[in-house]
Amino acid sequence: MNIRKQKVLNIAHQLFIEKGYQATSIQDILESSGISKGTFYNYFSSKSELLMALFKSIFKKLEQERNELLIGQDPSDVKVFIKQVELHMNTNKRNKLLSLFQEVLVLNDPELNNFMKRGNFLFIDWVYTRFLDLFGDEKKPYLLDCAIMFLGILQHNFKFNAMAYEEENTSIQRIVRYSVERIVKIVEEVSAAEDQLIRPEILENWLPSNKTDKTLKEKLYHTVLQIKMTLNDGKDQTKPLEFLNFVLDEVLHSREPRKFLIESALHSLKTDIALSENEEMQLFEKLVLEYLAPGENAEKI
Repeated sequence: MNIRKQKVLNIAHQLFIEKGYQATSIQDILESSGISKGTFYNYFSSKSELLMALFKSIFKKLEQERNELLIGQDPSDVKVFIKQVELHMNTNKRNKLLSLFQEVLVLNDPELNNFMKRGNFLFIDWVYTRFLDLFGDEKKPYLLDCAIMFLGILQHNFKFNAMAYEEENTSIQRIVRYSVERIVKIVEEVSAAEDQLIRPEILENWLPSNKTDKTLKEKLYHTVLQIKMTLNDGKDQTKPLEFLNFVLDEVLHSREPRKFLIESALHSLKTDIALSENEEMQLFEKLVLEYLAPGENAEKI
């Protein structure tokens, strides 16, 4: 996203916080950001599309930071999961997302509602995937139920804690830790009872996607984390990190990934002797090519 477009998003975000989403007009955004109506509609087809772009921008950054918390860590360590959830809740609080979510719900806009619903499913899917790391495949049949219960516990603990002690005194760290400790006990109880409510396979209906794409996405994230762990701490790694993050972002988040730019970034990464001989780097290149052209490089992976 170009700097000017991001600036418009930031200004609109501030206006939404100060005045509310409904009370903020496109004209307000034009005047505050100093752009023309033509430029606005070149960026966004409507105010609702701008809002969705804002949410995407925030959660894209959150996703990157959340994954970076796993670098060099054991995915099955519950302390790492707690830090990731704390990051998520702090991001929500810092960006005043809860008030925006609540305002969107009352609008009854089908496009926004579908967008928000997909966002909820994505968060459930992430929690479920992390529960697989924490509790193992043997508990898999019960982990979607537990992921849904965890989000309910977390949401209501925040809501009623804020009502009891005023929002500014709400301790995110304490509430997240308390909620995670409760769900750990629930997972053990539910799996011991072998009591399942919703089959995990239902996620494929909620988030229809090509299974190969989802697997490749997970492999890409994991491989990048492994590469970052092997980078030499004694050397300036700013450029390699920028190239890695650019490729990952372009492949996974661009509507039409620019293959020539991706290939150029991969070539630049391979000019680093240490990276050119890195097995994870070689795997990353193959995964990227497979993602861009499914099937053509499958035999190499």
